Amino acid sequence: MKEAMIAAKKPAFSFKSALEQFLAFGSLILLIIFFSIASSNFFHFSNIVGILLSTAVIGVLALGSTFVIITGGIDLSVGTVMTLCSVMTGVFITTLGLPVYIGIIGGLLTGAVCGLISGIAISRFGIPPFIATLAMMMIAKGLALVISGTKPIYFTKSPVFMEISQGSLLGDLIPGFEVPNAVLIFFIAAIVGSVLLTRTIIGRYNFAIGSNEEATRLSGVNVRNWKIVIYTITGVFTGLAGILMASRLNSAQPSLGMGYELEAIAAVIIGGTSLSGGKGTIVGTVIGALIMSVLTNGLRILSVPQEWQTVVVGFVILLAVYVDNLRRRKA
Repeated sequence: MKEAMIAAKKPAFSFKSALEQFLAFGSLILLIIFFSIASSNFFHFSNIVGILLSTAVIGVLALGSTFVIITGGIDLSVGTVMTLCSVMTGVFITTLGLPVYIGIIGGLLTGAVCGLISGIAISRFGIPPFIATLAMMMIAKGLALVISGTKPIYFTKSPVFMEISQGSLLGDLIPGFEVPNAVLIFFIAAIVGSVLLTRTIIGRYNFAIGSNEEATRLSGVNVRNWKIVIYTITGVFTGLAGILMASRLNSAQPSLGMGYELEAIAAVIIGGTSLSGGKGTIVGTVIGALIMSVLTNGLRILSVPQEWQTVVVGFVILLAVYVDNLRRRKA
C-alpha cells in the first residue's frame, strides 16, 4: 500500500530512463545521417517538412496511446476511431453546415465518447482491453462507413478547415519558414500530454496503475474511474488526429484508419514505453514517431519497394519489443 501511494505522488526521475531516451534520440540522428549520405534528396528542407507532416497524425495518435500503454492496457481502436472522428467532423461542417469550430469540437467529442465507452467496458464490465478496443475498432469502422454512405466527405466549402493542417502560421510570422500548422499542433499536443503525464494527478495515478494496479486499488484509489478517464483522454487525442488527417486530405475518407493503430503503438514502444506498464514518457513517444517517419521516408527515397518497407518496419517493431523484454527481465 505504501509503495502505491509513493508511486501515485510523482513519477520519479530515472537516470536509466533518461539514458534510454538519449539512445533513442541517438538512433534517430544516426538514421538521419545515414539517409542523408545515401541520398542527396533526403536532407532538404521540403523533405524534412514532409517527414514532420507525416509524423503529425501518427504522432498525435501515439501520444494518446502512451497514456493507455503506461497503465498496462492497449487500444487497438485508435485508427478507426480517428476515421470516425474525421467523418463526424465532415458531417458537422459540410453536411450540417455548422461553423468550423463546432465541427472541431464535434470531432474531439466523438473521440472522447469512443474512449469513454472503451474505458467503461474495460473498467466496469471487466472486458480485457484487447477485446474491448478490438470491438470498438470494428464499431467505429462500421459507423464511419454507414454515416458517410461509404463516400468521402469533402471540405471544399470550408477552405479555412484545410488551413488547420496545411496552413503555416510560422511561415506568416517568419518568411521562408513554411512549417505546416499540423506540425505545430503536434508539438503543442506533446507539451500538453507531457504536462498531464508528469505534472498532474492523472499522470501520477497513470503510472501507479501501471506499476501495481492492485496495490493502487488497496491504497484507496478508484482505479476503475481513473482508467475511464485515461481512455477518454486517449480518445480526445485520437479525435485531434482525425481532425488533422481530414484537414490534411481536405476530406474525410471513411475507408482509412486500419493499420494506423499499429504504427502508433510501434512509435510508443520504440520510444521506450513498456508494454507491461508503469513506464513511459511523452518525449520518448515523440522520438519514436519521428524514427518511424524518418525510416519510412528514407526507404521511400532510396526506392525500396513498398512491401520491403513494411518488412523493415516490422523488424524494427520486433527489435523494440525484444529490447523492452530485456529491460523487464533486468528490472
